[in-house]
Amino acid sequence: MTGRIGSALTVAPSSIHGHGVFAITDIAAGTHIGTYEGRSTDADGTHVLWVEAGGDSWELIEGTGILRWLNHSSTPNAEFDGAELYAIVDIEAGIEITFDYGPDWSEVD
Repeated sequence: MTGRIGSALTVAPSSIHGHGVFAITDIAAGTHIGTYEGRSTDADGTHVLWVEAGGDSWELIEGTGILRWLNHSSTPNAEFDGAELYAIVDIEAGIEITFDYGPDWSEVD
């Protein structure tokens, strides 16, 4: 993966659901968008990211940073590698950044 974008993100109303994370500047495919910040938790919830911790174990992170506002898409423009979010296609300024929440969300666009 290439590059970092710093703080080129904003939260705004989303046509997908509630609020979402939007690019302020163009983001090239492969760019590191940010880290899912938060505290470890044992309980699932609205802003909890599940990160594979090896084998059959998972680390759950209760989001406290801007990335907690990411919405699901079955055609995402970003993906997580652990708690690190990367652009998987070029994302133009003003576009909502999305990722695929996983198989339990396969029926949701």
